[in-house]
Amino acid sequence: MNTHLTSKIYNTDIYVRLSREDRDKIESYSIVNQKEFIKNFLKNKPEFKLHQIRVDDGYTGVNFVEVR
Repeated sequence: MNTHLTSKIYNTDIYVRLSREDRDKIESYSIVNQKEFIKNFLKNKPEFKLHQIRVDDGYTGVNFVEVR
């Protein structure tokens, strides 16, 4: 019987967005908090390898025109 377990590694991106109430800050506290929350969540999950953090800080979700 083969007891060796192969674990998969998932390259993972974090995506965080601006909170409306923090719109006037250079980098909103909500963005900072979201990144820290997700990074802390991933600390105990070795199968998720952090690849990149993607940030939409200053774009609104109601604008459907590509602005980036």
